[in-house]
Amino acid sequence: MQDCSLSANDIACRRGDRVLFHGVNLSLQAGDALHITAANGIGKSSLMRILAGLLLPVAGTVSREGAIGLLDERPALDLHASLADALSFWGSVDQSSDAHEQALLLGVEELLDVPFRYLSTGQRKRAAFVRLLNQDASIWLLDEPLNGLDRDARDRITSLIKLHRSAGGICVIASHLAIDLPDIAPLDLEEHAQ
Repeated sequence: MQDCSLSANDIACRRGDRVLFHGVNLSLQAGDALHITAANGIGKSSLMRILAGLLLPVAGTVSREGAIGLLDERPALDLHASLADALSFWGSVDQSSDAHEQALLLGVEELLDVPFRYLSTGQRKRAAFVRLLNQDASIWLLDEPLNGLDRDARDRITSLIKLHRSAGGICVIASHLAIDLPDIAPLDLEEHAQ
C-alpha cells in the first residue's frame, strides 16, 4: 500500500446561512483510525465530503496523500445493472481487477446476477464495500458503514477495517454507532458545532 496521510486544519462548514461546525483539526498517518460522532444534522457527512475533496470548507485546509475511497449512503452503483455489471463498470474506471474475490469476502457472490435495485439495504452496503476494496484506496472515508448490516456483516466489515489499518491504511469513520476497534481516536463533532 502506498504511503498515506490525511490532515485538516481549522475546518469550518456552512449549510446555507448556518455554520454547522468550525475549528476541526485532525492529523492521521498510516494505520490510524478516527471515529467521528455527533447527533444527526451536525455535519458528519459534510465533514466526510470535505475530507474527500467533494465539498469545499468555508474555512481551513485539508491535505491528503494517497488515494481516497468514500463509502456513504449513495453507493454510486447503477440501479438497473446487475451487481456484476455495476462493479465491472467501476473496475474499469478504477483500473482494478475483477471484484469476484471481494464479493466472496463480503458474502454477495450469489447476488452478482441480480439488478442492484433489488438488493436490500444491507446487501447494498456490502456491495459498496466490494467496490471500495476493489479501488485499492489507502484512505477509507466510511460514513455510517455499519447501518443496515446484520451482526455477521458488521463483524466482516470490522475485520476488513482492522486488516486495512494493519496494511498501513487510514480509516475515518463517521457513525453514531459504536465501532469495536482498538485505539481508534474519537472526534465529537458536537464540540465544534455552533
